[in-house]
Amino acid sequence: MQREILDPDTEINSVCCHCNQPCVDTVWRNDKPFCCLGCKTVYEILSDNELCEYYELDTAPGIKINEASNDTYAYLDKEEMRKELVEYDSADFTRIQFYIPAIHCVSCIWLLENLQRLCPGVLKSEVNFASKTVRIDFKPNQISLGKLATVLHQIGYSPKINLNKETKVIKSDTSMLRKLALAGFCFGNVMLFSFPEYLGIDQADHALMRIFSWLNLGVALPVLIYSSRDYFLSAINSFRQYRINIDVPIAIGLIALFARSSYDIITHTGPGYMDSFTGLVFFLLIGRWFQDKTYQGLAFDRDFKSYFPLAVHKQVDNGWIPVIIYELEPRDKIRIRNEEIIPADCVLLSEVAYVDYSFVSGESKPVKAFVGDHIYAGGKLIGKPILLEVEKKTSQSQLTSLWNHDAFSKPDEKRYQKIIDQVARAFTWVVLVIAIATGIYWYGEDSSNMWLVVTSVLMVACPCALSLAAPFTYGNMVRVFGQHNFYVKNSAVIEKLAQVDSVVFDKTGTVTTGQKPSIQLIGFLSDEELGYIRLLSGYSVHPLSTILSNHIRSKVNTTATDFIEFPGIGIQGTVDGNIVKIGSARFTQHTPMHNPEASYVYVSINSIPKAYFSITTSVRNDVKAMLSHLGKKCTALISGDNAAEHEKMSNLFGSSVQLHFNQSPFDKLNFIRQLQQSGKKVLMIGDGLNDSGALQQSDVGIAVTDDTSVFSPACDGILQGNKISKLNQFINLAKASTQVLKISFAISFLYNAIAIGFAVTGHLTPLIAAVLMPLSSITVVGFSSGAVNLLGRTLKQQPT
Repeated sequence: MQREILDPDTEINSVCCHCNQPCVDTVWRNDKPFCCLGCKTVYEILSDNELCEYYELDTAPGIKINEASNDTYAYLDKEEMRKELVEYDSADFTRIQFYIPAIHCVSCIWLLENLQRLCPGVLKSEVNFASKTVRIDFKPNQISLGKLATVLHQIGYSPKINLNKETKVIKSDTSMLRKLALAGFCFGNVMLFSFPEYLGIDQADHALMRIFSWLNLGVALPVLIYSSRDYFLSAINSFRQYRINIDVPIAIGLIALFARSSYDIITHTGPGYMDSFTGLVFFLLIGRWFQDKTYQGLAFDRDFKSYFPLAVHKQVDNGWIPVIIYELEPRDKIRIRNEEIIPADCVLLSEVAYVDYSFVSGESKPVKAFVGDHIYAGGKLIGKPILLEVEKKTSQSQLTSLWNHDAFSKPDEKRYQKIIDQVARAFTWVVLVIAIATGIYWYGEDSSNMWLVVTSVLMVACPCALSLAAPFTYGNMVRVFGQHNFYVKNSAVIEKLAQVDSVVFDKTGTVTTGQKPSIQLIGFLSDEELGYIRLLSGYSVHPLSTILSNHIRSKVNTTATDFIEFPGIGIQGTVDGNIVKIGSARFTQHTPMHNPEASYVYVSINSIPKAYFSITTSVRNDVKAMLSHLGKKCTALISGDNAAEHEKMSNLFGSSVQLHFNQSPFDKLNFIRQLQQSGKKVLMIGDGLNDSGALQQSDVGIAVTDDTSVFSPACDGILQGNKISKLNQFINLAKASTQVLKISFAISFLYNAIAIGFAVTGHLTPLIAAVLMPLSSITVVGFSSGAVNLLGRTLKQQPT
C-alpha cells in the first residue's frame, strides 16, 4: 500500500532513495523515502520499466528533480525549432543530439543508453561522457521531440537547449580541481602542525604534540571524506559489479593509512602519519588530473579539420572552385555530383534530387527531394548533379560519426588494447596478493612499519602507464600520417596496417593518374553530341569521366534526365530526348579495341555506336620504386578496365604479381575475401568508387584520390594521390610504432617491478610512492611521443 506523507518525527531522518538528499517533507513509495514528488516519479518510471538496476551502479546516482509541466518542452515541436536542432529528420526517423549537464557517472550512461526500454519510439541512444551529450535516434510518428525532452527531464536529465551551436562551450567539470585544492591546503597545514615532531621537541612538550596530532586528524578528515571519495566510490562500484579495478588497492591503502594514523593519535601511541596521508591523496589527484588532461589532449575523436580532407565545389562569381568543407558558410552555393557526400545541412536549389541517407539512418531507399526542401548533412547524392545553398556550417561530429559508423567497423580492432585491458585486470589482483604477503612478512619483522610498507606497495604499483602506451603511440602516428596527407579513420588502423602482408591495387586513379592525359577521339561526334558527352560525364566522379569533362570544350544549354551510373560499367542519361551511353565496349555495343598503351571510353547515342575516346594516362611518379620496396607483399592488381594495358602493367608490377582485368565490384570483393581465407592480412588500395566493397572487406582499405570531393566511408584511410609513392614508408612506420609500443610496455613493466621491489623492502614511503605513480605515466608518454616524432622526421627527410 502506498503512503504519501509520514509523520515529521520520522521523515526528518530520512534520506531520498533517488538523489540521497535529506528529506524534509518525505514522500513514500513501497516503503522507500523520497524528498519530493519528482524523485518519486523517476523511481516509479524506472520501476515500472524494470530499470532499477540503475540504482545498483552507483551510490545515489539520481539528480534531484524540479517539477516541470507537460508543455515545458512543447516549443520543440514547432517546425522552425526542429529544423534548428535535429541532425536528420524524416517521417519515420529523426536524430537529435542533446547537451545534458547532469551526466556524471556510469549510472547516467547506463540509463540514457537504455532509453529504448523506457520510452517507446526510441531506437538507439549513445552517450559521449566527455562532452556530456547524448545522440538519440527515434521515430517521430511514435514520440515527438518535445515529449522526448520531457521524458529526459522527468528522469533527471534535463536537456540544455542552445540554438547557437557554434558558440556553445561545454565547461569542464571543476570538481577535480576543488578536491585537488582541498587536499593541497590540508597537506600544507598538516605539515605545519607536524613541525614539533619534525624538530624533535623534548618530553616536556608532549601535550603540545598531542594537540597538534588531534589538529592533524581534524584537518585530514575533509581529505578522507571529500578529496578521496572518488577512489572509494569506484572501489565500491567495482565490488558491486563483481570485478576489481585499479582504484581498489588505492582505496585499501588510503583506509589502512588513515585508520592506523587515527589509532595512534587516539591511543596516544604515536603522532600518526597524517602528513603522509594528505600528501598521498594530493599527489594521487595530481596524477589523475594529469591523466585526464592527457586524454583530453589526445583528442583521437579529433576535430575533422586535422584529418578529414573532404572538399566540394563552391560557386564564386561565375565559376566553381574546390573548397574544404569547414570553409563553407551559410548562403554559400555548392554543387554536388553523383555519389558525393553532402557535407552540410542545405536547401535544394535544383528541381529534384535523390538522396541516399543510409549512412545516417540505415535506410538504403533514396529519398526524393524537391526544390526548396531541406537536405541533411551525410546524405549521398544518387543521380545527376544538384545545386545547394548551405544553411548551417559543417558539423564535425556528424561527419566524424559517419566515418566511424558501426556499419563500417571491422572485426578484431584494437587487439593491443584488449590485451592491455586483460593485463590491467590481472595486475590489480597481483598487487593485492603482493600487498597481503608483504603485510604478513612485515607484521613479523617490524609491525610498527607494516602499514606504511603495505600502503607504499598499494600506491606505487599502477597499470596507468600501460594503458596510456597504446593510445599515445598510435595516436601520435595518426598525427604524423596526417601531416603527410595520409588521413586515417582512427588509431586502430595503424595497428592493423602494421600486420599487413599482402597489398592489392586498383589501376585507374590509383596506380595511374589523369593529370595531363593524352586524349584522342576516334570516330565523329558533332559539337552538340560532344556537348552531350561533356554534360553527362560531368555528372560522374569517376577518374575517366572527370578527364573527359575537363577535356571537351563544347557545351549544350540543357540538362540530362534519367541519369544512371553503373559501377565499373558506365553512365547513361537522356539529353534532348537522346539516350546517351558512355562506358565500356559491351555497355555501348562497340567492338572492343586493344592497345596496351591506352584506356578506351566508348560512346553510343540512341543505341547506335558512335565513337570512342582513346585516353593515355600516365603512371604516378615513383610507383615502380615503391612497388620494388613492397617486394613480396605486392600481391595483385585488380581492375574494372579491359586488358588493354596488360603488358604495361606487367612491366610495372613484374611477373610475380597477379593481374586481373574486367573485374566487377563483386569480383574485387571476392578476390580480397579469398586472400583472407588463405591467411593473408590484406591492404586494398583503390579510388573508393567501384571498389568500396573491397575496401570494406579488406583488413585495411585506403582510398587514393586527387579529388578530395570524393569520399567513401567504407575506407579506413584517405591517401593523397601524389603520396602513394610513400606507401611502403607508411607501412614501415606503422610497424615501427608497434615496436615503440612494445618498448613502452617494457618500460611500464620494468617501472612496476623495480618500484614494487623497493616498496616491499621498505625503502619507499607512501608519499614518495604517490609521487612516483604519475611519473611512470609521464615517462611512457614522453618516450612514445618522442620516438614517434623522431620516426616522423625520417619520413620528412625521405624524398617523395
